[in-house]
Amino acid sequence: MTAPGDGPVTLLLSGDVMLGRGIDQVLAHPGDPTLTEPCVHDARRYVELCEEVSGPVPRAVADGYPWGEALAELTGPGVHVRVLNLETSITGGGEPAAGKTVHYRMNPANLGALRAARPDVCVLANNHVLDYGADGLRDTLEALASAKMAVAGAGRDVAEAWTPARARVDEDRRVVVLAWGHPSAGVARAWAAGPHEPGVALLPDLSDATTVAVAGRVRAEKSRGSIVVVSLHWGTNWGWTVPAEQVRFAHRLVDAGADVVHGHSSHHPRPLEVYAGRLILYGCGDLVNDYEGIRGFERYRDELRLLYRVTVTTDGSLAAAELIPYRSRRLRLEQADPIDARWLAAALDRWSHPRGVRVRRTSANRLALDVA
Repeated sequence: MTAPGDGPVTLLLSGDVMLGRGIDQVLAHPGDPTLTEPCVHDARRYVELCEEVSGPVPRAVADGYPWGEALAELTGPGVHVRVLNLETSITGGGEPAAGKTVHYRMNPANLGALRAARPDVCVLANNHVLDYGADGLRDTLEALASAKMAVAGAGRDVAEAWTPARARVDEDRRVVVLAWGHPSAGVARAWAAGPHEPGVALLPDLSDATTVAVAGRVRAEKSRGSIVVVSLHWGTNWGWTVPAEQVRFAHRLVDAGADVVHGHSSHHPRPLEVYAGRLILYGCGDLVNDYEGIRGFERYRDELRLLYRVTVTTDGSLAAAELIPYRSRRLRLEQADPIDARWLAAALDRWSHPRGVRVRRTSANRLALDVA
């Protein structure tokens, strides 16, 4: 028998999860569908756009519906800690944030849809958690606390926003998640939490001074013997290349003790790297949203989604990583077919190979990493 404190630790990581707008409208308790977007004024229109592409979408669906065939992976055995980037405020109130054209919120009565995936940590350091202002953020924090889900990256003041989430592996070990947002992902500088103001944990830049401040937090957590995940909402929505400053920043986080760098914001998966034995995900891509009927970036195949099953050793170094591909259809995740899985493996392999990582398909619904 493996004693407490021994054996590998398995994490399940995802990119952006957006349960508002069209998703909220098909759940059991749809909220107010009114939108203030320039072209779409009713959230139900996003359901109609999806139906034009994928066929009829049921209404008043069960809580697990958006997760579809991914639910078995999310709730199955062998996973110690699940971490996702929750890109949705959970509120029935608040006012749409000024200066933004897109606002996401889920009716708190639909919280069961998030509970269905059993996340241990919800990252909130992103460009949508304050879509309905400080009141909306407070409601979100209260809803997640009521569901006993740990949060990282936002809070009622800067101290809370910068406080890491801690998830228990066993009686001796913890996974610690530190989370920050960056303006390159559209996180407004005005959203930065202050001494007495709610907001997100914001990185003003990726300068040496910022790196030193963040690295100090990472080093302190690693010194306690934790597995340390640094979750970053950064970068643009589209494109395969990774800016040199992001690579440099990620490397310095690993040098400080980060075991996994969990990047997100891009609508499709971006390259991966293994640096000093630690996994860097520069962009996980979306997991759940209502984007199926939105056209214009088909070449990136953003309907293809990934879950990242990452196993690390007791000291945090990478032991194995599986990428599990899905396809969004009718606002629900289904397993990607072999052709789609092959396309995704080839694309990630092409862009990750220069960083020493090969991506290959091991079965119809699994991709694996090989480190050169």
